[in-house]
Amino acid sequence: MHTAEEVTLARLPSGVELETTIHTYGDGDGPTLYVQAAQHGREINGSEVLRRLHHELNAREEAFSGTLVAVPVADPITFDRVSYTAPEALDSVNANMNRCWPGDADGSLHERMAAALWEYASDADAIVDLHTGGREMLPHTVYLKGDTECRALAEAFGIDLLLAEAAGEDADAEWADRGFGGKLRVAATQEGIPTITPELAHNTELVEDAIDAGVAGMLDTLRHLGMLDGDPTPSTHTIARNHLGRVRAADSGIFHMDGDVELGDFVEPGDHVGRVYNPTSYEVLQEVTVDREGIVYSLEAEATVTAGSNLVGVALLLDNEN
Repeated sequence: MHTAEEVTLARLPSGVELETTIHTYGDGDGPTLYVQAAQHGREINGSEVLRRLHHELNAREEAFSGTLVAVPVADPITFDRVSYTAPEALDSVNANMNRCWPGDADGSLHERMAAALWEYASDADAIVDLHTGGREMLPHTVYLKGDTECRALAEAFGIDLLLAEAAGEDADAEWADRGFGGKLRVAATQEGIPTITPELAHNTELVEDAIDAGVAGMLDTLRHLGMLDGDPTPSTHTIARNHLGRVRAADSGIFHMDGDVELGDFVEPGDHVGRVYNPTSYEVLQEVTVDREGIVYSLEAEATVTAGSNLVGVALLLDNEN
């Protein structure tokens, strides 16, 4: 059984309603899984995952128990602008929708949109918030460090690299400074709803491998919850800490990668990545080296960098208890 409902998330100053479509599947007899995509409008692979999942579920003869609630475009504002955040004129308080969950029906535009979707998400037994990284980032799934139900959900989804993110007092100072407590995954997990954030490939482009992995991950998540028959596909995972302290550009200039470090490599402190140099004087401004042991999960692909921008992200390996 499938229904599609047009829902008003908020209204623009002109009175035009911001609407999205919410799809509901299943017989209602069992768990409820809420999944959304394109909370950041540039991140469209998740929207395509849900479109293909729709056809996959409708074509299946096997019984589907429980309820799947799917929102292919969670943020129409940023989707229409192919952007990560809303323009200041529309929301100067919460430009990033994924910093204001569970929202506020009387708040800023993004807070109202989050509150409208929270009415659906808060009734779920589990949540998948589909995102995408950039070209310079490995696909991975983020879950709350130390939460066994969240980790089990992440393992079922099946992306090889799982990043455990600490929250609150256990997190780095940057976690609070960047408002990560307002992420959907964090707000929902704090309400006792196991939630994961898969990051599938990169922005603005449909990437077939990522879409296939996303559809397979959603089907395995449904199996994990007992909503589809069978067990999730067995896979091998690397567990690492989503460490927010990254190697940054000490000065603005051109970042030339001339080392052997690549995405997915295991690295140690001192491993050489490249140099930042002044493009006019040719002066070397920074020898870029890794400052910790772990797995390279992000590596800046664009050559022109500004002081303070991220160049390398290294995830710290964890044991199986995290």
